[in-house]
Amino acid sequence: MRAKEITECEKVVMKCVWDSPHELSMQEITEMVNTQHGKNWKTQTVSTFLARLVKKDYLKMYRKGRCFYYQPLVDKEEYKDDVLLDYVQFWNDGNMCAFVCGLFEKKDLLSELECEELKKKINELD
Repeated sequence: MRAKEITECEKVVMKCVWDSPHELSMQEITEMVNTQHGKNWKTQTVSTFLARLVKKDYLKMYRKGRCFYYQPLVDKEEYKDDVLLDYVQFWNDGNMCAFVCGLFEKKDLLSELECEELKKKINELD
């Protein structure tokens, strides 16, 4: 995919859009950002981020009645894969094994259940 870079604030807005089962209005996005992500953003602030995301081809905007609605143009899973690959490339020189091994070295950051899930996934590789 290799999407254009987005800011942390734009990521918060995109997460709200991605996590919704339906297309959202600017008012709905503002409410979600503030309630789910602990922000205190005004509608104008969210509008600015939405305009940037439309310009970067992350979102499509359309009008329905008096409201504008937004739908994602970039798939959430593709974006997550891109971010992960960029991280692994930068911090682990592209070595995915080193990244995964690093998770096990930091197992104190993982719950017992998460450790078990990782072990199960690794055993599935055989």
